[in-house]
Amino acid sequence: MKKTFKYIACILCLSFGLGACVDNDDVVVNYYASTKVTAAGYLEENPDQFGHFINILKRTPYYALLSTYGEFTLFAPTNGAVEQYVSTMGFGSVEGLTDEACDTLVRTHIIRNGAYFTTDIGEGALPELNMDDSYIVLSSDSDVYNNNALVYYANKTARMIEYDDSVTNGVVHVVSNVIPRSSDLLPDKIAEDTTLVLFTQALELTGMSDSLKKYIDLSYSCGEDSVYKGLQKNCKAEGSSLCLWPAKRFFKYTAFVEPDAVFNAKGIYTIDDLIKYAKEVYDATYPMDAGLYDDDFTHRRNPLNRFVSYHLLDCIVYENTILNASKEVLETCWLTSVADPEEYYVTMCPGTIVRAAGPAAGVFLNRKGFQNRAEVRGVKILSASESGSSNQNALNGVYHYLDDILVYSTEVRDIVLNRRIRKDGQTFSPDFINSNGRGRYNADQLVGMKKGFISGWEISDETFVGVHSDQTWWSHYNSNGVTISGIFDVAFKLPPVPSGTYEIRFGYTANADRGVVQAYLNNEPCGIPIDLRVGGWDASVGWKPDTDDDEENRANDKAMHNRGFMKGMDCYRQWTGSPLREITNNLRRVLATRYLDSEQTYTLRLRQVLDDPNCYLSFDYIELCPKSVYGSPEGEDTH
Repeated sequence: MKKTFKYIACILCLSFGLGACVDNDDVVVNYYASTKVTAAGYLEENPDQFGHFINILKRTPYYALLSTYGEFTLFAPTNGAVEQYVSTMGFGSVEGLTDEACDTLVRTHIIRNGAYFTTDIGEGALPELNMDDSYIVLSSDSDVYNNNALVYYANKTARMIEYDDSVTNGVVHVVSNVIPRSSDLLPDKIAEDTTLVLFTQALELTGMSDSLKKYIDLSYSCGEDSVYKGLQKNCKAEGSSLCLWPAKRFFKYTAFVEPDAVFNAKGIYTIDDLIKYAKEVYDATYPMDAGLYDDDFTHRRNPLNRFVSYHLLDCIVYENTILNASKEVLETCWLTSVADPEEYYVTMCPGTIVRAAGPAAGVFLNRKGFQNRAEVRGVKILSASESGSSNQNALNGVYHYLDDILVYSTEVRDIVLNRRIRKDGQTFSPDFINSNGRGRYNADQLVGMKKGFISGWEISDETFVGVHSDQTWWSHYNSNGVTISGIFDVAFKLPPVPSGTYEIRFGYTANADRGVVQAYLNNEPCGIPIDLRVGGWDASVGWKPDTDDDEENRANDKAMHNRGFMKGMDCYRQWTGSPLREITNNLRRVLATRYLDSEQTYTLRLRQVLDDPNCYLSFDYIELCPKSVYGSPEGEDTH
């Protein structure tokens, strides 16, 4: 399905161009297309099916909203769904619903900024939050009573009996159950799951449950004009972009959890068994701490504490978002014949990261291998459709089932993570992710980040930081980036990596409007300033196109590396088909070669040297490449 994007009524919205639809009376799906009827009109045309929901809508401001021009995704509950909800919640009748209950129910079923079809998303979390500030997750199953036809569910329990019905202002999906809304915080949601008794006990014993209870930052505010009209600030270089500012700042989390059955398969049946298992693993990984903190489960160096906290992230990710690339980007730009899509996340266990990789068999944590051939299998994240009927969404996060036990073992540290670690710029703060700034597939959009509200970052008063939407025509890794503009001065933490000597590399795109940047590692200058206006077209960079002679290509790469530059990777391409390695303005700059200690914190600072507020930096990614890779006899690969 082709997609176009536009700005609508001062609100930046996704807009999907719709192909022709045909009528189909099948009970599972009914494709409907209207060039005249809005989402509200669609409901009004079918009062026998939606009469209750229409009455509820008219008690809120949202009926008028669904009657206006825009792009909405509406999950419309049937009369039977509303009646069941009313009975379950004890309201007695539809008329007995309170105004607050009506408002909450409606906001749960509307996505305001985008029309999302099952053909575009498939399975997983929809890119935009609903109006209740929560994600809606699609899963699927086969209907054994209807020739195994594909059936979709919203948040596991709301069956979509009709879907992809296009209207003038978006799309309507009909659901036979009200979409459940969770008011539980993540640790409480996990505790409700009867299959997670052991993990729940460990979460509470270590006190890590208390680290998952924040939700909204009450000190954050943003003006209505900025939120809804997309006012721009210090971003002349992105002159065609509107900047959407988040109305709220959320704290959100992800927990990777083993069901009791997974523990039982490894002979772990009680919390004491799990304590013993954690001690065996983490005493080996951290021998200097062995036996020192065994009796204090809340100590961050305690083995069980390390075990639990390694399962936790301070940002929200789903199976279809953890690789930091939208469906369009994965299908269009990733050369999976060359390398598996991957991403790295800093866990809540101090000094550790976890690798997520996506071979054809699914998404795995801490896997070493290529495609479905693995030296270290890793642990699979079960998809929504593989995870049973439990709704895993909490008010402030989500949990995902694993099919094996996740640990930061010596194997993970010394084998899995003994690799070039390429971390996308949009994962360098949980606020980039929790703001829903990352992963938007738009023609040209920035999500602005306010000074003082970017976790892990320090920025000067003259600095603008914006999370850029995915654009497949961009010569950027994962088709996204972080825009930094103004007379900027920013500093952010590098991810912790296993102790060793690394080349620290900065991935960026060069262009005439970019500026000149001085980089610092822990406030020590990394060589001379980087002129971001100079790309591979300039002789000083040493960029030469590849030939049919591999030896000559390696020699050219070495000569370029001696100048402090590297080409982009060959596993990722623009939509035109050109790998980034062939694009002259996509470069890596070697900033420094340093010994990095996993117990220490390292900060990278980037300062604009030119006195020109119109210059900016398009920050793509950071690479931390160990000596075992860049110094290996066979040389580093080009992926």
